Amino acid sequence: MAAARKLSREEVVALVALALRSGLSERDIARLASVQKLLGLSRGRCRSPRRGLRPSIALLLLLLLLLLCAPLPQPALRLWFWLRGLSADRQMCVLGFPELHNPFRRPLDCRVCHNITGVDRKSNLSHEEFLRAYAYSMQPVVVEDGQRNWSAREVFSFEFFTRIYDNDSRALDNSGSECQFFPYDTEFLNLGDVFSMEAGRARMHSNAKPWYIGWSNCDSSAASILRQHYKRPYFIPAISESSKMDWIFMGVPGHGAHMHIDDVDNPSWQAQIRGIKHWKLEPPAECYYECSSLEAIVYPGQIIVLDTNKWFHETHILGEELSITIGSEYD
Repeated sequence: MAAARKLSREEVVALVALALRSGLSERDIARLASVQKLLGLSRGRCRSPRRGLRPSIALLLLLLLLLLCAPLPQPALRLWFWLRGLSADRQMCVLGFPELHNPFRRPLDCRVCHNITGVDRKSNLSHEEFLRAYAYSMQPVVVEDGQRNWSAREVFSFEFFTRIYDNDSRALDNSGSECQFFPYDTEFLNLGDVFSMEAGRARMHSNAKPWYIGWSNCDSSAASILRQHYKRPYFIPAISESSKMDWIFMGVPGHGAHMHIDDVDNPSWQAQIRGIKHWKLEPPAECYYECSSLEAIVYPGQIIVLDTNKWFHETHILGEELSITIGSEYD
């Protein structure tokens, strides 16, 4: 028996186009066992990322990536979007692959985390203890009284953020290199889309579509308003320069950020203004057997400090209140 030959991208595209011209609908093609196997749609076969993939599955995923990363004819694109339940006119990419991390990241010396077994919780944290134990180490800490003398808790809301940006603000359409927007698992393309959502969805009505997003504030006028309601956390000494860039994350219970690692310049803090957020931290792969996974719950009024360049992290919003988090870097 002759060995099975792998199909090229062009051959797969041609087969899809031929099937559509022959009268088969997208639904008919999607139901074919061979198509479902190719697209990985079989149920109940998810693996833990830690256990790795069988070589055959890894090869199939690589082939799928090669097939779909290049420009494809419209029928194949429409089929892919339909299978995933997506609207083709709202998609920036064919596939929702996780973000790619810096391939040149230096491996971590696992001695810096092998004795860390939990996230510390502190109050009345002095400058000296912060610098000695937390500022530049991998030891995460939740400062329970971190938002001393802030008015953000009483002021920040979805409606507040819609008011502080002018209609022509660069932050609304990402028209600047320092303007970043993170849609996560939503259809929003920019902050302007978020602020234009239906009122019921913004107010978390029970039948509304859930959402979670983040953005870097690149609007100096909005920044001056934000800074009226929060300031550098009291435990960070003046010698540690704080970034002028605000990072804001907002969303509804049951959602949050997927597991990822950051590529920013410095360690950072994130203040939980409203809502409750669960954090899960994982060491880099090279430290899997030497360092522990960590978890923490951060409540309103508290600040979590950690090096997101070294800890993989994901978040999940708990409770019933809209979650609002603001953060920044320090050096």
